[in-house]
Amino acid sequence: MFEPGQFVDVQGTSIGRGFTGVMRRYHFAGAVTSHGTHEYKRHGGSIGTNMTPGRTLPGLKMPGHHGAETVSILNLKIAKIVPEQNLVLIEGGVPGPRNGLVTVRGAVKKKGGKPQGK
Repeated sequence: MFEPGQFVDVQGTSIGRGFTGVMRRYHFAGAVTSHGTHEYKRHGGSIGTNMTPGRTLPGLKMPGHHGAETVSILNLKIAKIVPEQNLVLIEGGVPGPRNGLVTVRGAVKKKGGKPQGK
């Protein structure tokens, strides 16, 4: 079904990181720690305006659950196939923790991704 040199798409569940702050979740830079600031180094900052619109807008980046979601990595190359051990060795980053389940399919956005005979 697969052959070395073929391009594939790999889909898996990313590593769960639990409840995280905005610095880890969205790569916020953090606040400056000078000129009288106190205990705001890793906070998210302002979350809205005063009178207009008078509410927090939807989709604001805030702390919360991070990871443990479906991720697809496209156009990875198959390095080697070991049929005796049912192994497919893939070059590049495969999503998920060690010993996690992944789905491998022929690449849909790159030429050479489909198996021969189709």
